[in-house]
Order: sequence, then structure tokens, then C-alpha cells
Amino acid sequence: MSLPPSVSDAVNHSRDAMPAESSDLELIGPIARLQVQTRSLKRGERPRSWYDPAAIRSLNAVRIDARGVVGIDDATGDDIGDVHHRDHPASKHRGENGVSLGFTSHYERMRDRFGDHLHDGIAGENIVVETTRIVGNLDLDHGVVIVTGDGPVLMGSAGIAKPCVEFSKFCARYAPEQLADGIITETLQFLYDGTRGFYVTCEQEPPRSLRVRIGDLVYRRRAPVS
Repeated sequence: MSLPPSVSDAVNHSRDAMPAESSDLELIGPIARLQVQTRSLKRGERPRSWYDPAAIRSLNAVRIDARGVVGIDDATGDDIGDVHHRDHPASKHRGENGVSLGFTSHYERMRDRFGDHLHDGIAGENIVVETTRIVGNLDLDHGVVIVTGDGPVLMGSAGIAKPCVEFSKFCARYAPEQLADGIITETLQFLYDGTRGFYVTCEQEPPRSLRVRIGDLVYRRRAPVS
């Protein structure tokens, strides 16, 4: 897929620089956190299931392609599989959920409502972007571009990562044995519409996968790439 000239100009800059915005791209912010889920974060059986973030691994770099995300161990460089990757042995890949995206501004909203236990990345997104803006679904309608040292990572249009009952109970500090009630319904409604995050699909086909690092810049596409 070819990039418009203004997009190419942006991605040719050093990833440590702040490329100028263009008619095609608008800067959202730098990547503040990268992580993988080594297993499902939902535990137990409903209606007494619960959310357990222990399987979230925070990393300095990951590799991304159309199959999903693979973590890179900070010490050894070994692969760390993400449970939403297509090739994970216990894969939860559904086609559209290979890469998940969240924003620090959304976590601020969640902490304001529920408390400080909701630190950045606790919902398990692969990429958390630092920004003060609230990002809605329409903002990501044409996808995003991540500027990396290996080249641009192109992501298609985003879909809402619908919140689950288990994470909603975690937000509200419910014990695992507590059943969902009206408060959890209100929590689900609050987390909907992208507050919980988004799924995006990488357009980079294997076998080449691109390395994404903390500090790489994330842009939203203002229009489709033709």
C-alpha cells in the first residue's frame, strides 16, 4: 500500500522528532506503554467470574503484523506471545482484535470515577498512547499510523473494545463472588464508546513484522489511504 506524499514526509523523520501534522495525519501522541496478555484476564465461571491483570506483561518493545502482537522480552529478546495473536496456542483472535489501543486521557477519566487502582494499561491494551484528548470512535474511523524506526505501521479503522462484566466489577472494586447488579450496568455504560479502548487491525502482512517501541508516535488518519 502506498502512502500519500505528506504521510511519507512525516514517517521519514526520526521517530524521536515531532513530525509536523499534515492534511492526512493528525498527531495523537507518543506511546507511553506497551504490553501483552500472556493468557486470558477473565478468570472463573460466570456469574462469579473475575478480572485478573496478573498476566499483563509490560515491555519496551513489541512486533506487530496482521496476525497480532508479539512481545519482545526486555532482557533476552525472546518472543512473548499475546493471547489475541492468531498463532497463540490458546488464541482469542477473532480477526478484528489482534491489536488493542488505549489512551492515558481515558484512564484519567476512569480513575476520576473509580479510583487509583486503574493505573495506565490495567485494562490490558497492547498500546497505550499519551494524550490529553478524549478519543472517540469517529476519530479513528480511518485508522492510525505509528511512526517507528522500522517504518510506518498502518492500522485500519478502529472498533470499540466492548467492556466486559469482569473488568467492570474490577473497576467498581467488587469481590469475585459478588454478582453484577445495577452499579455494574452503569459501569459498563460508562466504559463503552471507546473509554475502555479500541481494537485495530495491522495492515502489515507477515512474514515482515515491524518493531514498535515506547516513545514512537501515533497519528490518526484524517482520510483513507488510497
